[in-house]
Amino acid sequence: MRHIGLDMGMRRGAYPPAVSGLQGKGSTAMVDATPNALRDALRQVKDPFSSRDIVSAGLVEDIQVRGGLVQATLITDRTKAASMEPLRREVEAVLMRQPNVTNVTAILTAHKPPAAPAPAQHAHGHGGPAAKPALLLPEVKAIVAVASGKGGVGKSTVAVNLAVSLARQGHKVGLLDADIYGPSLPRMVGLNRKPDVRNDKMIPLQAWGISCMSIGFLVDEETPMIWRGPMVMGALEQMMGQVEWGALDVLVVDMPPGTGDAQLTMAQRVALTGAVIVSTPQDIALIDARRGVRMFEKTNVPVLGLVENMSFYCCPNCGHRADIFGHGGAKTEAARLGAEFLGEIPLLLEIRTASDEGTPISASSPDSDAAKAYGALAARVWEKVSGAAVSRSSGPRIVID
Repeated sequence: MRHIGLDMGMRRGAYPPAVSGLQGKGSTAMVDATPNALRDALRQVKDPFSSRDIVSAGLVEDIQVRGGLVQATLITDRTKAASMEPLRREVEAVLMRQPNVTNVTAILTAHKPPAAPAPAQHAHGHGGPAAKPALLLPEVKAIVAVASGKGGVGKSTVAVNLAVSLARQGHKVGLLDADIYGPSLPRMVGLNRKPDVRNDKMIPLQAWGISCMSIGFLVDEETPMIWRGPMVMGALEQMMGQVEWGALDVLVVDMPPGTGDAQLTMAQRVALTGAVIVSTPQDIALIDARRGVRMFEKTNVPVLGLVENMSFYCCPNCGHRADIFGHGGAKTEAARLGAEFLGEIPLLLEIRTASDEGTPISASSPDSDAAKAYGALAARVWEKVSGAAVSRSSGPRIVID
C-alpha cells in the first residue's frame, strides 16, 4: 500500500512535516539543517517558466526546519498549479538529499494579485481573478454540521450515532471528523489504519455502513496537533477536497467545539445544509450552545435544531431517574432562540462503553432505548435536510458586527 501523509497542494497554511510521513530516513538525533543552506541547495532547481533557478525567480517563499523536519513553501499562480506539481516533488527530493534532513514536505501556495479586491466590486459574474473558489463536495446532497459551543457535551458521540442511524435508515452517509486538535472518530468507530490513496485522493475508510475520514487516521493517537489556525483550515479543506467522498445523501461533520477557524472554513468552503447544536441541560453549557447558534446565524447557515445530550440518568439496577445535569434546559433554550428541539439523549453507561469499544450503540444495540433515541433524531434531521434547497453556486457570506 502506498505510504501516505497529507500534502497541502494549493492550500494556505500546510500541515507540519511531522504529519506528512512522505520520505523519512530515520529518527537519529542530529544538528538541524539551516533554512539558508536549504535555500542555497534549491538553486539547482529550475523554474520551468522562466528557466531561472527557483530561488532567484522568487518562488521559494519560506523554509522552516525543526528537528530534521523541513517544510518548504513555494509560490505559484493558481492557473499554473497543475504544471507545478513535478517541481514540488523535485524540491522535496533535493531537500531530502541534504545533510541532517529526515523528512520533507513542499507545498504550493497562491497569493492573490494585489489588484484583485478592487475590481471584485464590478466583476460580478465575469470570473475575474477575485472570483470565489468553487465550493467543495459538490456530489454531496446534504452537509450537516454537528456542533457545540464547548467541549465535554458528548457532541462526537451524537455525531457518530447520528451518522450510523442515518445509514441504517437506508441513506448513503459520510462522516467527517473536523476536530483537528482532538480527533475521536478512529476510537469511536474502531478504526486505526491509514486510508489508501487512489489517483492522488484518499479513500474514506468504511465502518458501520458509513464512509469515514479523520486526521486521526493519519497520525498516532497520542500525537498532539500543535498547529496554528491556517494549518487547521488547510487540513480541513484537504479532508474535504482531496478525499474521494463520491456521491452521498448526507455528510455528517463532527465539528470541533467553539466558534473558530474550522467553523468559518466549513461555512465558506462548502454549502452547509444546516447545523445541529448539541448541549447538556445545565446553564453553563447552554451559554456556549447559544454562541454556537449565533455563529451559524452570522454565517447564514440554518440551525436545524438543538439536541439535549445526557438529558437524564436512570440507574440500571433500580430504575431510579436522576437529572444529574438538570433537565429540559436545551428544550427551553431552543424555544427561546426560535429553533426546533430535536430530542433528548439519556446518560447511559451503554453509550459510553460502546463508544470506547468502537462499536456505536446505534449499530451494536439497535433495539436499545439509546439507539431508538438516535434513530428518532436521525429521522427528523433527514426529514429537514432532504427537502432543503442547497445552492452550490456560492458560499455563505461572513458577517462581522
